[in-house]
Amino acid sequence: MLRHWHVSFLSFCFFFFFLFLFLFLWTPYDEISATRTFSVDLINKTCKTCSDKSTVFNYTFCSASLQEIPVSRATNLQGLAIVAMELALQNATHTLSVIKELRRNETWGHPFASACLRDCDVLYSDGVITLVDAVAAFLEGKYGSAGAWLTAVMDGTTTCEEGFGDMEEASPLTEQNYSVFQLCDVALCIVNLLVSHA
Repeated sequence: MLRHWHVSFLSFCFFFFFLFLFLFLWTPYDEISATRTFSVDLINKTCKTCSDKSTVFNYTFCSASLQEIPVSRATNLQGLAIVAMELALQNATHTLSVIKELRRNETWGHPFASACLRDCDVLYSDGVITLVDAVAAFLEGKYGSAGAWLTAVMDGTTTCEEGFGDMEEASPLTEQNYSVFQLCDVALCIVNLLVSHA
């Protein structure tokens, strides 16, 4: 009798243990999976819409960049815009560090290239501040101002890159300029989508 009660009690414990696993582990995973699917769909749809509107917009870059973020931040267009601006700010800050390191390397390049780097230093120093202003404007609902700031940063990356071409120098910042430009373009397109849906 005692042994039978002991076995029943163990069975009872195992039952609730597995019930706990099912309720608290499997169900949240399903919810996370569903959220993940929704976020990926939103990202891909948004990137496709933006790429259809522009010949310079890179769908693959957009999708790959935005899918690296936590799914909890990609549940709507506002979240995607903030993330794109934050990624642009992160990349612009890194690029500014690269520029300053290149300028400290006195053996790098021709004097003309040094002049280009100096110009890029100024452009990216301004660009970092401008991106902070863009995020602030967006959070305040000033989408027009945010779009203008983003456009200014994109122009800065283009000016930086073209400066080397004008001097017939190989740019050491091509990859960085491209990344910042594309991230700003992603954010700008999303801002414009929000304006058009308002």
